[in-house]
Amino acid sequence: QVQLVESGGGLVQAGGSLRLSCAASGRTFSLYHMGWFRQAPGKEREFVSTISRSSVFTYYTDPVKGRFTISRDNAKNTVYLQMNSLKPEDTAVYFCAASGGTASVTSSAYAYWGQGTQVTVSS
Repeated sequence: QVQLVESGGGLVQAGGSLRLSCAASGRTFSLYHMGWFRQAPGKEREFVSTISRSSVFTYYTDPVKGRFTISRDNAKNTVYLQMNSLKPEDTAVYFCAASGGTASVTSSAYAYWGQGTQVTVSS
């Protein structure tokens, strides 16, 4: 079992920045690929970014490329999502997730999920 707790969400103006953190506990964090997903009101959960166990591989959905950066610190059992140049359309609940298999864009690949942190971007 892996327990995930997100933090760092909040209200920010368009163009601003936030850094989300996801702290993991339980089994060895470095065994898991990590992902960030988001869900806006009335919409399905969507992929945002993923990072492999050793940080060699990262991938982003097109709308956030060049603005968001995923990283992890295996010594601190934490994965981060640095979000810059935020837009109102980035408003959503952001979830981190852990996958023992692949660093995937598909939510079904992730067995463990946090409860989410709200990000609201005002125009």
